[in-house]
Formats: sequence, structure tokens, C-alpha cells
Amino acid sequence: MIKYKHMTDNKLIKSAVFIKGAVHDTGLPIEKFPEVAFIGRSNVGKSSVINTLVSRNKLARSSSTPGFTAEANFYLINEEFYLVDLPGYGFARGSHAQRDKIARIIEWYFTSENTDTKKVVLIIDAKVGPTVDDLHFYKFLLENKKDVIIIANKFDKLKQSEVFKAMDVVQKAFEGREIIKYSAREKIGISELFEQIK
Repeated sequence: MIKYKHMTDNKLIKSAVFIKGAVHDTGLPIEKFPEVAFIGRSNVGKSSVINTLVSRNKLARSSSTPGFTAEANFYLINEEFYLVDLPGYGFARGSHAQRDKIARIIEWYFTSENTDTKKVVLIIDAKVGPTVDDLHFYKFLLENKKDVIIIANKFDKLKQSEVFKAMDVVQKAFEGREIIKYSAREKIGISELFEQIK
């Protein structure tokens, strides 16, 4: 099932504050709240998804060099839960050492006994389709019994003639899962995603 919905502004976000970045347990925020993690390949538009979701233009910032934001960044939303922005994986031109470092941070976050992940938003590029890395981390999340929400981002970049085929590819890759169409530019899918994670 693929959901599609418009929303121009998220009135339910009262506050959104960057707390800190972490790469291991000792760097985690002291104050504990439930966590919603965002994961996706480098250049998938993760920062734009987060910013439109919380109605802040520059809360989450992408690195000037794709694939080189290597921290789990914690943002406190409404003083009720953390939104956790994980580093983007799979940047082709990054060094093996850098890609391994990012994979270790992601694996640390999802396997640590000191994190409290309630939901995971896996971001797929609607035009590119699921990559090998996307499917690898999806399998990893399921193996670690995470509650995964899948969004097909950059939906606005699809031509009308491409929509059915592109979304069919995504749906078949994640058979039986609900897929939310998302576009930061066109404000598509914001309310659907927020309803899933609130």
C-alpha cells in the first residue's frame, strides 16, 4: 500500500532543538527520551525530510561533502522525543575507511542497549529506487527487530510517465510494507510520516 498526502506546515511541532552528536555510548545525551531514527544513503535528501517534517529550514544540515557527516545527531522535539539523524551510507566516492566508519556508527546505534529507538524511518530515493545498501540496512533493521517506516523521497522528481513503474519497483523490494511518497519541495507526505512517528 502506498500513501500520498499533502501538508503545508506541521502545527504539531512546538520546539525542535539540536542537542548533540554521538558516535558511541559515552557521547549519548544524558537526558533520556524515546527516539525516532532516520537512515538513508548519502544524497537521498535526509536533511530536507527532517527539516520539512519539523517545519524548520535549517535544523538538520547536510555535509558539504556527501558521505562525510559521521555522527548520530540528536534533536529534541517538543521536549518529548529525540529525532536521530544517522550518517548517510553508500557514498561511492568515499574511502573504504570512511564507509566502514559510517557503517559502524549505524550498527552501534541500533545495537546499543543505551539507545531507545521506537521507530526507524528508512529513506529511499523514489527515482533511483532501492539500492543494494538500502536493502542491506533494511535487512539489518529487521534482524534487530526495529519498527521500520519506509518513505520514497524526491517523489516530485518523477515524471508522470515514471510514477507507476518507479513506485512498483519500490513496493516489490519491500513487499507487504506501506510506502509513503514524500517530497520536501512539494510538501507531500509530511502529515502521513508524522502520524506514523508521533
